[in-house]
Amino acid sequence: MRVFVTGATGWVGSAVSEQLRAAGHTVTGLARSGDAAATLASAGVTVHHGSLEDLESLRAGATASDAVIHTAFSHDFSRFAENAAAERKAIDALGDALAETGKPLIVTSGVALIAPGRLVTEDDVRDPDAVPFPRDPETAAAALAARGVRVSIIRLAPSVHGKGDHGFVPIVVGMAREHGASAYIGEGKNRWPGVHRRDAARLYVLALERAADHAVYHAVAEEGVPFREIAEIIGRRLSLPVVSTSGEGVDAHFGWFAHFARIDAPTSSAKTQQSLGWRPTEPTLLEDLDSAAYFPA
Repeated sequence: MRVFVTGATGWVGSAVSEQLRAAGHTVTGLARSGDAAATLASAGVTVHHGSLEDLESLRAGATASDAVIHTAFSHDFSRFAENAAAERKAIDALGDALAETGKPLIVTSGVALIAPGRLVTEDDVRDPDAVPFPRDPETAAAALAARGVRVSIIRLAPSVHGKGDHGFVPIVVGMAREHGASAYIGEGKNRWPGVHRRDAARLYVLALERAADHAVYHAVAEEGVPFREIAEIIGRRLSLPVVSTSGEGVDAHFGWFAHFARIDAPTSSAKTQQSLGWRPTEPTLLEDLDSAAYFPA
């Protein structure tokens, strides 16, 4: 199968591309720069020049392929709302090319804001009015389904971890270094689901090959790791005190990241594992975190 992957040079997308090729699929990756094109070519991925803002390039890439996997997103948090709006337009453009073709589209989302504070399942639907947040790929995907697009959703855990991780956990590590303490909020009982990058990538391949119509899958290996346990490992590895923060201390330590540090999103992947036969086999979040990879000298 010829698969068009947006974000093919990214943390998740590059692993997805690797797993697709290992499964015998041909991969075309979206590249917005010469460096990205060179990276894709060296990995054996066909280069398609364009970007999320170049909607015609997205339509062309989707039209020339048998399936599309969308993993791209700009994580420039200073322009988060603008980037979220651009992603919605990009998903719409991919849908324009795939409507009524029967070709599958997999859209990447997250589990964090579906139903904070209780166990989330694949049957849960996020109410964007109840939990406002600029990024909302699932509403865009639902609109495509109404137009006849064979769309499915993979919701990623907040921490997609592994060697080379540059996401949430390294941010928390950096803040601990900066402030001389590893912090958690309140009692630190809020829970972060986790999944290893390679386990998540294998799920994308399984979901593509199943090609279900408007299915929802959870890329979650651990239902919820208490944030305090994350902070404790960071403190031990850095030989820093582990402290509770509250009130103004939360913003003083976490700043713009405070919203993410408060995430409490225990999530089940039981339905995903049953329907696709997906079984996470890679190291857990805490096993990964308690290694030199997260604490370079």
